[in-house]
Amino acid sequence: MTDWRAVLIGFLLAFAISVVGLALPGLGQLTAGLVGGFVAGYLAGGGLASGFWHGLLAGALGGIVGGILLAVLVTVAGFAFGPAGGLLSGLAGAGILVVAILVAVVMAAESALAGAIGGVLGD
Repeated sequence: MTDWRAVLIGFLLAFAISVVGLALPGLGQLTAGLVGGFVAGYLAGGGLASGFWHGLLAGALGGIVGGILLAVLVTVAGFAFGPAGGLLSGLAGAGILVVAILVAVVMAAESALAGAIGGVLGD
């Protein structure tokens, strides 16, 4: 059974570190996924498989939400340049969303591995 509290805490932590990671190049997005996944797995406990699952969910949720927010921001910003700008920024926003989903897959994978370690240590 999925512990959504653990997933939400892991997601929020990863999201917060991601935002800080944009300003601090040494911290980066990799650290955000690792920490968020580890925390989600640790809080959920239940061993290797449970930690893996919870870390995977926290990482995927973080990547997808971040990608959607960025795509919407680019799309809305383009409307300041009129209809042609709206069309071009809409296309750019769709491209950004596709790339963000691919990044979410990578972030989910690393979060899942960290979550598995957290799940083992959480018991």
